[in-house]
Amino acid sequence: MSSTIVLNQSNIVNAENNTFVYKFPNSVHFPNHQIAIQSVSMYYSWQNINSTPLDNNKLTISYYSNDTLTTNTITIPNGLYEITDINNYFQYWSIQNGLYLIDEVGDYTYFFEIMVNPTYYAIQINTFQIPIALPLGFTAPENWIGYPTTPYNPSLTILSNFNNIIGFPAGFSTPLNSSISLSYGSMNEEGSYAVLSSDFGLTPNVQPNSNVLFSVSNINNKYAIPSSIIYSLSPSVAIGNQIIEKPPQFSWNKLLPGTYHELRLQLLGTDYKPLTILDKNMTILLVIRDVKEELMFLGGKN
Repeated sequence: MSSTIVLNQSNIVNAENNTFVYKFPNSVHFPNHQIAIQSVSMYYSWQNINSTPLDNNKLTISYYSNDTLTTNTITIPNGLYEITDINNYFQYWSIQNGLYLIDEVGDYTYFFEIMVNPTYYAIQINTFQIPIALPLGFTAPENWIGYPTTPYNPSLTILSNFNNIIGFPAGFSTPLNSSISLSYGSMNEEGSYAVLSSDFGLTPNVQPNSNVLFSVSNINNKYAIPSSIIYSLSPSVAIGNQIIEKPPQFSWNKLLPGTYHELRLQLLGTDYKPLTILDKNMTILLVIRDVKEELMFLGGKN
């Protein structure tokens, strides 16, 4: 009545781990057949920040280095990030570029950060004033950027696409100092500045691809765009955990009539672009049935 096809890491054909090819032992004729997802086992490991195809891994930072205004691009390495992970990378970047001080107990003090503000269901950006002289009890690193003539804050400019991750408008910049008129956020007397994504009426979208779309070659699904989509998986586990998906019932999709040498399945994001999957430990079961045989079987039962 039906046949099961098993796809696992031995069927993956590319470095991004998003394309599976199943080669039939012999050519198979499918005159009137349908296909469906039977089960999926995979880890929540597809990237939410990368240079291609998402192009959402950059922002710029401006600060004074010995009274010379410098603007650098912060490029976040491709990967799967929570907001805390992004902030950890900002701290790493600050260490590499001398934008930090060391307090009396050896802890590092940074001058900008990003964090989750659960009360407002928002992402919060904080920047802190860089002093004009070394504070009492602090030590400057060897690559320290230098003290400015007047206090200022580093300024972050949120570039396009990364802005969607944290819920800020593209092009928004945090102020360098309190003399700049503030349209959003607030700065206290010590020069600490804070702004929320909710101030703009926006919400963060930390995982742009909250669903995995399963695309199978030679599908005739006239109701789907693209027509090859046969299933959508939404993870209900934390990042890095195993997803075990068993549809309560099969959603059958018609295979185009013809002779098949192979089937190709691809994992796409919600933008219909191929995902980059970090963990190739996946098992996907497909089931194929002959519609006429199925009807005959049901008719025989009646």
